[in-house]
Amino acid sequence: MEKDKDPGRYRIEALAKGLTVLGLFDEQTVSLKLREICDLTRIPMPTAFRIVATLEEDGFLDRTADGAYQPGVAVLTLGSAAIRGSGLVQASERPLRDLADATGETVNLGVLLGDQVLYLVRLRNSDLVTANVQVGSTLPAVYTSMGKLLLSGLTPDELTTHLGARPFDREAGPNAVRDLGELQRRLAEIREQGYAMQDQELAAGLRSVSVPVIGRDGRTVAAVNIAVSSSKRSAEDLRGPLLDRLRAAADEIMQRMATT
Repeated sequence: MEKDKDPGRYRIEALAKGLTVLGLFDEQTVSLKLREICDLTRIPMPTAFRIVATLEEDGFLDRTADGAYQPGVAVLTLGSAAIRGSGLVQASERPLRDLADATGETVNLGVLLGDQVLYLVRLRNSDLVTANVQVGSTLPAVYTSMGKLLLSGLTPDELTTHLGARPFDREAGPNAVRDLGELQRRLAEIREQGYAMQDQELAAGLRSVSVPVIGRDGRTVAAVNIAVSSSKRSAEDLRGPLLDRLRAAADEIMQRMATT
């Protein structure tokens, strides 16, 4: 069958606008008033009102006591189904479980979502003191080892698109990169060495190391990491046997992906 040369002719604008509204919400934006939705999307007020009313009726938005809107239970159901049905997640679960058991440390799988890392798998060691990160959480890519590794694989134009206008405005740890020039130098180092470190950049007391998961087309599709407490493990520890174990887990994930 010949590939459609004009897929846009099938676009349903009302549906696209509804998805745009849902896309406004993340961990930093948990609720929005109708006027804020209009300002962010530039959708006229009457149209925006009909969109949020429909989404509320179908369970994708809930209205709070102060009249704002927040994601509803139906969004959680879709997100859970998407994650559980992902071939990447299915291929990763056993290797990452084995890695967590062997090291006693927290291990994660993440993908790039704009200027954020979206966590698809998280197996947490209870000794790790950090933010309340769980499956479905997002963290700023520029402050995380997985995020920097994924950013390092982008072209300059892709990097600009993903980072947006203000990538360094969020709260971070004492060693966090704070300007684009320094970030680009670190990304060049990551490309050369094949792994990324995070040493108290995301938060004080937290270190991690990440390696890529490469897809069949040779492009990086995800990152996996080991996260540790800085009081328990040094940066040198992460570059030694832990990095070797992490690379072995990534290799097994890629082998499993290749056979599915």
